[in-house]
Amino acid sequence: MVFQEGESLYLQGEDGKRYWFRFGLGMVKLGGMGTIDGSRFKDLEDGDAVEIVGRKFNVFRPGVIELIESLDRGAQIITPKDASAILMECNVHAGCRVIEVGAGSGGLTTALLNAVAPTGHVHTIELKEQNAERALKNVKRVGLDAYWSYQIGDAKTVNVEFDGADVLTTDMPDVENALDNLVPHLRNGGRICTYIPNCNQLENAVNALRERGFTDIRSMEIIRRGMDVHPGGVRPSFEMLGHTGYLTFARKRSV
Repeated sequence: MVFQEGESLYLQGEDGKRYWFRFGLGMVKLGGMGTIDGSRFKDLEDGDAVEIVGRKFNVFRPGVIELIESLDRGAQIITPKDASAILMECNVHAGCRVIEVGAGSGGLTTALLNAVAPTGHVHTIELKEQNAERALKNVKRVGLDAYWSYQIGDAKTVNVEFDGADVLTTDMPDVENALDNLVPHLRNGGRICTYIPNCNQLENAVNALRERGFTDIRSMEIIRRGMDVHPGGVRPSFEMLGHTGYLTFARKRSV
């Protein structure tokens, strides 16, 4: 499918470096490369080659991985290895209504929005205005802001402006203190994910979910290790993405 005006795209050179831009038929700004006549990309499709000032590039339509990797970061993001598990375990799909606690820089927010669009919605509760503003900038850049709303406040006490959620995700160390305020806004049968940095906090979260009658409670840590593939030899990478956080998933039932 040919590119449409307004899409976020990126050029990738032979060195793998990416240059992001929003496609239009006028002059467009290429991050790190200046400006170029956008009509050069008219009628091009995903992966097509283009030559700019004597250099060869391919132009790509980003997926959610590239979108997350390109975010303007301030606060630490939930990484793609954890975000992908959250999407799968919580059955996030088009049309879902999601409450997210903690926007950070908008990494998980971007993944959630990409999954629920164009008929769902993500409502984020964020403690810090600065984080919310950065997340808003990021979701606007990738064209997903129509499916997002947020409010500033402490998840433990804020008057949540969103009901009937299918999914509740939290990125906070003491989520057990916020459950009584948040859980009424999650429908029966809905799914919850807590993202916790430390083991003792994980124990507190699991016990709190049990006390409130949640079922199918399970916790995990996801570790990712790459493989180095060279002519004549293949071995595991010496570097890996290890501990980032502990994930707990559960499902709300009527009690």
